[in-house]
Amino acid sequence: MTGNYENLLVWQKSIDLSVKIFERTKNFPKEEIYGLVSQIRRCSFSIPSNIAEGSQRNSDKEFARFVSIALGSNAELKTQIIISFKTKIMSESEFNYLLKDIDEVAKMLSALRKKLIASSQKLEAAG
Repeated sequence: MTGNYENLLVWQKSIDLSVKIFERTKNFPKEEIYGLVSQIRRCSFSIPSNIAEGSQRNSDKEFARFVSIALGSNAELKTQIIISFKTKIMSESEFNYLLKDIDEVAKMLSALRKKLIASSQKLEAAG
């Protein structure tokens, strides 16, 4: 399944999520620019970056490993967004808006990983 990551819907959705995150964090307190803002942006950018990198690897097994890393970054992003909401840096409407997309990307990543693992196991069994 390695190949053109730009055609993957999960990559497209994660790019859109990264842009939303970037825009939403522009309004965070200035004292958070090197703390929470930096952390949130880095983990959001990591999601599509790992999908892209993994898709260029030599096997579905390797691609699945990078999708797992993207899933970890997505979970980290969700945690940072929850912290932003609970510390009142982010409004409830912003929180819910982003959380919906974060959860959607997580489901898509999980489905892709499952498909890649199944494909990899099928190839290994065929031998």
